[in-house]
Amino acid sequence: MPPFEVGNAVRTGVVDMANSTGVFHANLVPETLAMTLTNKSMAELRANGGYALMDKLHRDKANMVWLARLSDGLEYHIYSNKAVDSADFSGFKLRGVPVYRPFFQALGATPLQVAPGEVFTALERGVVDGYGWPSVGIFDLGWQEKTAYRVEPGFYNVEVSLFMNRSRWEKLDETQRAFLERQVAWIESLNATAVEGVEAEKAQQLKAGITPIELPVEEASRFQALAQQAGWQALEQLSPDQVKGLKSRFGD
Repeated sequence: MPPFEVGNAVRTGVVDMANSTGVFHANLVPETLAMTLTNKSMAELRANGGYALMDKLHRDKANMVWLARLSDGLEYHIYSNKAVDSADFSGFKLRGVPVYRPFFQALGATPLQVAPGEVFTALERGVVDGYGWPSVGIFDLGWQEKTAYRVEPGFYNVEVSLFMNRSRWEKLDETQRAFLERQVAWIESLNATAVEGVEAEKAQQLKAGITPIELPVEEASRFQALAQQAGWQALEQLSPDQVKGLKSRFGD
């Protein structure tokens, strides 16, 4: 199923449950982008009301239940075929998704939406100079063959979650819900180990010829500040009524 159709499939009940990311259904629940902007763990969000607020927004706007978050502390990176030594990416064409499109624009780059299955060819033909992607996973897609650099530091907090059709959830009896909630607690307990493979992946990238570019300290700070500023400004435009409550729970 094309990734940007998954949210609507859950909303309408074509599928009962999906392992997906809110990034792919931000057209239905724009506030879901806060789940990627946050640096807070899922445990913190459950404690401070962030989870309850985001779950309610999903129920009200998209007939969906936010069951669990399956990743925590995993960053995105910019991978590129052009070297850079600052937070100025003017002239770069970068493949992106809605959650970090405003950030790429703040860096001076031109963001392009390209389906994952087409990124290899886009890199090969020079349609894009690079792309945003998590610290892990590029070998699954073969992109290391067309990638020269990985920019450090990373940015944002990769969000992958379980979403369920609300109508289907409400048809479950108490025993079924209790069972599912126990599985949610168990799988979220594994988030603490989610980043254990990152250093091994980066070592594999280096071996494959992907050189890490460490931005100078001041530029790295500017890079990360731009990420947060651009992300929250975009969310304020998308959901002005909710951004204050979201930022108080999901923000720094």
